[in-house]
Amino acid sequence: MTPYDGKVILITGATDGLGKKVALDLTAGGATVLLHGRSQQKGEATLQEIRQATGSQKLSYYNADFSSLDAVRRLSDQVLADQKRLDILINNAGLGAGSHQSGREMSADGFELRFAINYLAPFLLTHRLLPLLRQSAPARIVNVSSAGQQHIDFDNVMLEHDYDGLRAYRQSKLAQILFTFDLAERLKDSGVTVNCLHPSSLMNTKMVFDTDYFGAPMTTIEEGAHAVEYVATSPEVEGMSGEYFDREKRAHADPQAYDPQARARLWALSKKLVKLTEAN
Repeated sequence: MTPYDGKVILITGATDGLGKKVALDLTAGGATVLLHGRSQQKGEATLQEIRQATGSQKLSYYNADFSSLDAVRRLSDQVLADQKRLDILINNAGLGAGSHQSGREMSADGFELRFAINYLAPFLLTHRLLPLLRQSAPARIVNVSSAGQQHIDFDNVMLEHDYDGLRAYRQSKLAQILFTFDLAERLKDSGVTVNCLHPSSLMNTKMVFDTDYFGAPMTTIEEGAHAVEYVATSPEVEGMSGEYFDREKRAHADPQAYDPQARARLWALSKKLVKLTEAN
């Protein structure tokens, strides 16, 4: 029996690359896996591919474009309506740095696109699924971040000036880590743990191939998937919360992640941007 046999696991960004590999592995190990993607056609194809590869029917697909917070709300409503429990939430969906030629892009809600997809969407999704996670405790939340982190300038969060795609990506990834640390404190003694990780450097993913900020890939999707699965399911991580992992080792993130004032400021801003209330 695997550590995830019988578990219900939601993986965002599960139709390609790292998320798809994690979904395949966890399904093969006996988990009930909820796949998320932004293309219905690609989602259905992934669903069939994993079913054929594993022989498992314990799969569902949920479609949502994370550039829209309304789509995130609909996704959470669907999961809450369909599922009686949720043991593990893996916030993996993300948008890379793009190319040097890419200009600043906006989300459907008027926010800088990478900050919206990589950070605000999982911030909102996690909050809306917290009641189900609490009910299912012990449960885990895993935020797939990056070693590429950049200090958040609260006077220029949306990068309305001095925009750079790599800076936008790195800032969004650091925001995930600040969120992880803050949420872990808020969920203390709830039975729900929250951790984040850098899965591996420059994996052979579409995100890496689509950017010209870096050279050739350095590691494989399989290496990154192993790290995500470790943090999400390993008995060695049981009870740990508020940790940043570099692959499978506890590590130190950017110093801003340990600044209580910065975390409080980001939390307040995030709640305002996603219009988070106790009711939603």
